[in-house]
Amino acid sequence: MAGLLAGAALPAWAEAPVTSPRPVPRGGKPLPVLPGPDALVAEAKLGGVTGLVVLDAGTGQVIESLSANEVVPPASVLKAITTLFALDRLGPAHRFQTQILATGPVLQGQVQGDLVLAGGGDPTLDTDDLGDMAAALKAAGVTGATGRFLVWAGALPTIPQIAADQPVQVGYNPALSGMNLNFNRVNLEWKRAPDGWALSMDARGERFLPPVGMARASVVKREHPIFTYQQDGTEEIWTVASAALGKGGSRWLPVRQPALYAGEVFRTLAAAQGIDLPAPQVMSGPSPAGQVLVTHGSDDLPTVLRDMLKFSTNITAEAVGLTASGQPDLALSAREMQGWAAARLGMTSIFGDHSGLGTGSRVTALDMARGLAAGMQTPTGAALPGLLRDMKMRDAKGAADESSPIRVVAKTGTLNFVSGLAGVIAPPSGRVMVFAIFSADEARREALPIEDREAPAGLTGWLKRARTLQGKLIHRWGTLYA
Repeated sequence: MAGLLAGAALPAWAEAPVTSPRPVPRGGKPLPVLPGPDALVAEAKLGGVTGLVVLDAGTGQVIESLSANEVVPPASVLKAITTLFALDRLGPAHRFQTQILATGPVLQGQVQGDLVLAGGGDPTLDTDDLGDMAAALKAAGVTGATGRFLVWAGALPTIPQIAADQPVQVGYNPALSGMNLNFNRVNLEWKRAPDGWALSMDARGERFLPPVGMARASVVKREHPIFTYQQDGTEEIWTVASAALGKGGSRWLPVRQPALYAGEVFRTLAAAQGIDLPAPQVMSGPSPAGQVLVTHGSDDLPTVLRDMLKFSTNITAEAVGLTASGQPDLALSAREMQGWAAARLGMTSIFGDHSGLGTGSRVTALDMARGLAAGMQTPTGAALPGLLRDMKMRDAKGAADESSPIRVVAKTGTLNFVSGLAGVIAPPSGRVMVFAIFSADEARREALPIEDREAPAGLTGWLKRARTLQGKLIHRWGTLYA
């Protein structure tokens, strides 16, 4: 990929002067001398490589760059490309649907057959949504079923985890299927008790607090590892190191059997409505046929994508990417998006997933910036700046400048010793610019044992320096070129 990009023609003036290239108004003063990108990168002391570029959003002409062809992991910046892909393939009106079906008629409150909870791939479905669906089922006159209670998750492939190189306990690396709940996470809470700790697992929402039995946890007297996980049939079994618990607390843990999890939670919520259902069974095969009793629709796709970009939810990126591609597994789906990006955006990057959590994706700053610029010229991609997070213009120290009229919207990306930022610099009038900045010390990242990757030593300081560098670069570009 680097060889392909090496042939791209760059303007001779790609390295910018240290003062504004525009004439200074009569009586005005030149803009202050600003450090160049090479000096700012050296000052950050990040190790590894840093590639950066800023270009004209309309013409694609490179304004300034440094090591822009360095190949790095995009981390969550990849979600910006996934956004363009999903908008193009699915359209902004797309909504995910979750349904409750009956395979037979309802007589005297009883479904004469099976009741089916059918997932449509919605990555945003939560416990409160399921609670409302249970209430709607009660309002429809259902009190039970003569047959089975089935959960169908076949709208998307079932994937036990997004990336294999993450610690077992991190909630941002859950399973994925066509039936998802609470971003496929279960809440573990622990409190001090007279004889140790009292532990509980639940699927809490804002309005409902159903307990969960398919996942359970126990405390083991040890210091490391903090968590262990194993699956025994339909049970997900966690142990927690006693030395890590303190006086009490809670955290979300990933679920590996999402359809079974959603089924159990719905059964509990249905029971609270007086609806008696048997234990859930996961249904395989094609989409079930039957009478639709209840339908829940997600927010429209732009709203789902805006939240995905703001909170960087990996499961949302993978669900919308898989839905947009229609492929049977994540690798093929990522390859489909890669081919789309090559054909529609002119990109030569390699994609291993849709979220950037895995390390199979490889980009350069130049390719990312050009891809975003090209995407914004498409009918659906024009919405991208309105979905990205407001990062604000920066001052000379890299801090947010609340008084600046220049708008900066972007997507961040973070892995261990990898930091990326790509987006748009838009002045009230004048040239709109697209930029990409990627820093990665991959040797330092790869040296970390998997169990130490949730919060490795030295990461906080490294990320702070990387973000300060990004802020100073945005200040430079906004001051000189906007």
